[in-house]
Amino acid sequence: MRFFLRISIYCVSALLLNPAFSQAQDVACPLENKTMAVQGGTISYLEGGSGEPVLLIHGLFAQKEQWMEVGCAMAKEGFDVIALDLPGYGASNGYPVTVYPLDSQVEILHEWLSRLGKNTESGRINIAGSSMGGTIAALYAKKYPNDIKTLAFIGAPMGVIGWSPQVKKAIFEGVNPFIPINEKQFELEMSLLFFQPPVIDANIKEKLIEDYIDNNRHYQQVWDIVNLYDQALDRSTKRGPRTLILWGEHDGIFNIEGMGQLKKEFVNSQATQFSDSAHLLMLEQSKRVVTIYGDFLRK
Repeated sequence: MRFFLRISIYCVSALLLNPAFSQAQDVACPLENKTMAVQGGTISYLEGGSGEPVLLIHGLFAQKEQWMEVGCAMAKEGFDVIALDLPGYGASNGYPVTVYPLDSQVEILHEWLSRLGKNTESGRINIAGSSMGGTIAALYAKKYPNDIKTLAFIGAPMGVIGWSPQVKKAIFEGVNPFIPINEKQFELEMSLLFFQPPVIDANIKEKLIEDYIDNNRHYQQVWDIVNLYDQALDRSTKRGPRTLILWGEHDGIFNIEGMGQLKKEFVNSQATQFSDSAHLLMLEQSKRVVTIYGDFLRK
């Protein structure tokens, strides 16, 4: 299953939120599309730049292109940037449904990074993630601490605080806001993800909703699997790499109250709260993310 249509929402949203996003895909951007066969499937990823390696991991039902503007800017600023489509997402194909547990994602990432030569003792990697991607990054750092130099949550991760009241209300009413099957549900999803939801062309919106409907069973399977990790970060060892926490004040997926708990779980951390921002910080606040994360890595 390839989430091309569903996740194109993130690319469309980025274009509408920031016109510079389209410029990030031109020849001036150092990131190049690459692929690698790993554990029976093929991982698609972007890589470019030079310097310390930085791995960017997307969230649920997303893809690598949501990092395009952040990744291009950081590659130009002296980092070796890698942004992948997680196994089973985006253009990374050939994987069965059993690949979606976050522990399985961690294992495949470890093999892939080993082949890339990015997680050696002499050159450890900086790992960052958004939402589910942040959880995967934290689980990776916990299992393979010698691979990781720094950890960053670019937006709230799942697994440290429960779903927001808005998400719970929708689910209690029989609506999964992450798998909308009509326009009203689609608008709800956008309001949870963005502080200022972008206007999306009606034809694109219709195609996205059609994909939700046509592949509803698969989306629900993936959701059910990932949702089992809703407490994945509750049992932290309170030890780990130097950590950056960025959280949107108006996050509609995970309430800002969770930032304090995350700081307790990752004691070697620094945190910044983003005003006028929601869940997808790399899209709504790309320049500020690049500035803060870049300064963090250069310390």
